[in-house]
Amino acid sequence: MKFSLGRYVPYDSLIHRIDPRAKLLAILFLMICIFFPYQSWAMTFAVDGAIFLLLVVLLYMTRTKIVDILRSLKSLWFMIIFLLLIYCLIPTTEPTFPLAFEVAAWNWRVYWDSFLQAAKILLRLMMMIELTMVLTSSTKPLDLTFALEWYMTPLKVIHFPAHEIAMIISIAIRFIPTLLEDTSRIMKSQESRGVSFSHGRISKRVVSLTSLIIPLFVSAFMRSDELANAMECRGYDPRGNRTRYRLLKAKWYDWVFLLFCAAVFGVLLWFSIDPRFNALLLFPAEVH
Repeated sequence: MKFSLGRYVPYDSLIHRIDPRAKLLAILFLMICIFFPYQSWAMTFAVDGAIFLLLVVLLYMTRTKIVDILRSLKSLWFMIIFLLLIYCLIPTTEPTFPLAFEVAAWNWRVYWDSFLQAAKILLRLMMMIELTMVLTSSTKPLDLTFALEWYMTPLKVIHFPAHEIAMIISIAIRFIPTLLEDTSRIMKSQESRGVSFSHGRISKRVVSLTSLIIPLFVSAFMRSDELANAMECRGYDPRGNRTRYRLLKAKWYDWVFLLFCAAVFGVLLWFSIDPRFNALLLFPAEVH
């Protein structure tokens, strides 16, 4: 219930007023920037930290709290520990930092690079969630559908179902909070009947999950069937000519936000492909 992904927050902020087409493209630029490779750890964490602070500012403008992101990551700690174990078990061929510890009996050496790699994955995972929350919390589902369909308009020449795909994505994002509410309701109902999801052995907890998953799937299918019937009763035709009550027009701040994100994308791309800048951060004496 504390997972904020997919929830639209109605608020009159600058991020809310930005055209959804410009916002979607700008978020895509920042999302690609997260995965740029760098040749030094200092450069990696410096750039990721700067992007993280930028996203915190954007979240503050959309009235989304950083605490919501940390709460959303609570269910991902198992994956984070699993990644840390994988990086520790895989031998580091060219370590940058000294040895963390060594098990002589197994000839097993773990360097600090493994912990840094896990920290990098965690930070980038948080930034991906931040970007998604910035987009979904400041954009109405219908506006997001229009932006997706607008970008896929050229594909209509080859009879690509642009509107249908955009509507499916929009409905999927819209139903995330609804499914979370259903999950909480079903868990409380099953716990009142004596089912425990947090006590007992792991095998018993796995069996208890069946009493949650099956009603959740039934509820999801019922909601989807009700939504399909409601759309048909209102005369919805995905292949018909559609009009919009409110037309979107790009304003000056839309172009400023888009050009700013494009500039960030270009600068970070140059940082990632220029070896001189990467080496300058760790070995300034060797750069000429």
